[in-house]
Amino acid sequence: MSYLSIEFGLIFIVFFALYWRYRLFPKLQNKFLLVSSYLIVASFSLQFALILFIYTCVIYFFSIMIARSDENGHRWLILALCLSIANLSLFKYFDFFRYELQALFNFLHIPIALPVVTVLIPIGISFYTLHSVSYIVSVKKSELPVAKFWDFALFLSFFPSVIAGPVNRAKNFLPQITTRHPRKILQPFRAFTLIILSVIKVYCLGGIISENWVTPIFANPLEFSVIDLLVGLYGYAIQIYLNFSGYTDLVTGIALLLGFRLPNNFNFPYLACNLREFWSRWHISLSHWIRDYIYIPLGGNRKGLIRTQINVMLAMLISGLWHGAGINFIIWGACHGVGIIALNISEHYFGRGWVTERSPTLARFLTWHYVCFSWLFFNCESLPDALDYLTALTHNFLIEPKYIVTFLIIYVVFFIYPILKNIPNWFTLLISRINLIYLPIIFISVLWLTIYIAPSGVPNFIYANF
Repeated sequence: MSYLSIEFGLIFIVFFALYWRYRLFPKLQNKFLLVSSYLIVASFSLQFALILFIYTCVIYFFSIMIARSDENGHRWLILALCLSIANLSLFKYFDFFRYELQALFNFLHIPIALPVVTVLIPIGISFYTLHSVSYIVSVKKSELPVAKFWDFALFLSFFPSVIAGPVNRAKNFLPQITTRHPRKILQPFRAFTLIILSVIKVYCLGGIISENWVTPIFANPLEFSVIDLLVGLYGYAIQIYLNFSGYTDLVTGIALLLGFRLPNNFNFPYLACNLREFWSRWHISLSHWIRDYIYIPLGGNRKGLIRTQINVMLAMLISGLWHGAGINFIIWGACHGVGIIALNISEHYFGRGWVTERSPTLARFLTWHYVCFSWLFFNCESLPDALDYLTALTHNFLIEPKYIVTFLIIYVVFFIYPILKNIPNWFTLLISRINLIYLPIIFISVLWLTIYIAPSGVPNFIYANF
């Protein structure tokens, strides 16, 4: 069930009324949330809900053993981490590694035929795996006591963030679940602003960009000019930002209405002047998770220049593989790893911010294009598709462009983007000054107009596939 569907909207209104009927009983609200979260997961597949519950039970057992074992706690932690990785690998990467291993056997003329097994990827497994790791590490570090089982189950299954994030940290989110104080709706004007913005971003703007430029250009790149192909790259960069940040806006707004705060996930990433800054603005909850649980444990920047770059590359390759089981995602991660390494080495010899200090606009322009180039591998279904796009991008100079006006509009938006970023704050301030009686009318009118303008059909959340 899509969170942008009319069915979900109607069900959430009923859920919202029942949820706040028990405002004085947060434990009862937690049970209500837990049941609802599992029903949403089960709406995709009953097997997905069962897998989530079994995984929850196993990780909870390990957390108990970690907390009780002073001498062997580290071993229990390693065992729990290995099991989490194995569980994710089985469901998400089995087909990928089976295919690659079979190709290797065929190349080496080894007469081994690996079994073909269809493994469905459980919804949200990439995210609740990261959530569980943060929990067992926090228990090992004594940042948290072992939670009650049903509180931990809600932490892993919390429906606003289970499908496509943001990535919650146990030490920050579990206290919101275990609170004994009555909850209250948090920042209602901001919550409604975020929900409206999410519909505009995902339904309207993202849908229009995808239908008119991204999909047709990526489907037949050899037929388009270099200008059009750039429009396709720019368009996908904008579409994935609108789609993912729109989803984050939606679930953040829903969480606020339920009395919960989710971590900030975006901070205008296309204002970044280098790749390091981009990752401090894009998918912030994931990039911070990778920094704290992969990059720093590997040694971070504490073991010299060369070892730092190795750690950067490993972290970015893991980030790419986390996004999807395919060579294109690994290449995408490698592109960002190479870019950050080049940045680190150049700053080592020329000083930090040597381009940004001279021309922030040029630095942002270069970063934007490097990120757009990397998105090419992210969006293409296979490496040959990406190579076809690159071939067309370097050869189709004589084809007459079809989207020259769109190309110019994108550049205008790029340069006025620093001003546009204030729109959400302006809108929040505006609706906070409107009489509460008129807010539902405004809310429904904006939603109706957006859906009317948008392409038909309910758009998919891109990151729900990961």
